[in-house]
Amino acid sequence: MTVPTYFQSNTIYCGDCRDVLRKFPDEYVDLIYADPPFFSNKQYEVIWHDGYEIRAFEDRWKGGVQHYVLWMRERIEQCYRVLKKTGLFYLHCDYHAGHYLKVICDRIFGYENFRNEIVWCYSGGGIPKKDFPRKHDTIFRYSKSNKYVYNPEYRAYTAGTLERGRTKVKGKYAKLRKQGTPVTDWWTDVKYIHSPTDKEKLGYPTQKSEALLERIIKTSSNSFDLVLDPFCGCGTAIAVAHKLGRKWIGIDVSPTACNLMGKRMKSIGAKPVLVGMPMTEKELRSLPPFEFQNWVVKRMFGRVSKRKTSDMGIDGYTLEGYPIQVKQSDHIGRNVVDNFETAMRRVNKKRGAIVAFSFGKGAYEEIARAKLNGGLEIIAITVKELIENKNRNVQRKL
Repeated sequence: MTVPTYFQSNTIYCGDCRDVLRKFPDEYVDLIYADPPFFSNKQYEVIWHDGYEIRAFEDRWKGGVQHYVLWMRERIEQCYRVLKKTGLFYLHCDYHAGHYLKVICDRIFGYENFRNEIVWCYSGGGIPKKDFPRKHDTIFRYSKSNKYVYNPEYRAYTAGTLERGRTKVKGKYAKLRKQGTPVTDWWTDVKYIHSPTDKEKLGYPTQKSEALLERIIKTSSNSFDLVLDPFCGCGTAIAVAHKLGRKWIGIDVSPTACNLMGKRMKSIGAKPVLVGMPMTEKELRSLPPFEFQNWVVKRMFGRVSKRKTSDMGIDGYTLEGYPIQVKQSDHIGRNVVDNFETAMRRVNKKRGAIVAFSFGKGAYEEIARAKLNGGLEIIAITVKELIENKNRNVQRKL
């Protein structure tokens, strides 16, 4: 099969996995690990490991669980279509909606192709007062046929088993396996990332450990197989796939996440290709606010402001330390410039930049007044200038 360039492996695609996968050919990938939003009804703000890369997202669904299930069904259907007949599909979920997703997967893959309900147990975290502590995730494992890869993994026997052997139960001819006992569907020995100082932690609140993905990829694929993660997040699945000698494809709707995945993959010797990154005014207008701020600041070779909630009127800083304010709107007026002047004085800066799609006459008049009367130099930069790589002139002005 000749595959178009768009579908090459070792690529990170920016976009909704439903829309991206619709462009893929049928029966193309060998293994899919899907770790979608969990329907947790939480607001997440991701502060990446360097403390400056920020991405905010909601795991909330206005239409309730039925809306969530319909949203997931469309994406699971695409996963099923691109999965080879010999492939395997893993769906990682928890108690919020796992039972609903199991029914959807049974309908799409066929009840007879349900292989395992893996229970990943862990400890740590808070202890509720009125409930048993919730300390496990569920991972559903499906095939498309009776022919699929399974490389069993083994763990060491317990001291008691080694002492008594198997003969008392299995008979005098039974012997212990040299490699140990097969790993079951109850995983208590796989690392869970708890500590904020964990060397693996990248600042992503739902990040999974490399040990978890290593077990899934080793047992369910072979060297040079193609691994797909349609909700790639911080890129753990594709990073582990690369280390294990597999080909890989990652998809995420967040441009910030895709950029950081690219950096992560380069750090382990991969040469990722990024496809679908927003580069038109229309695409940039549709980004969530934090994503748009990140795009602007990075386009200016700056750093996003280090904060969790309020930015105090400053969204980032240039490499020289000058403040940047980002507005995802048109016809910026006098009041925006006036407020930015206050923010600049608060951080004791004489120079700064405001980025927006366009500026009104009042904004330019206030910029001139601020320089004449207040000694503040404010540069008005349009998104079009950044798209056209005119930011070098901006850097000289700053």
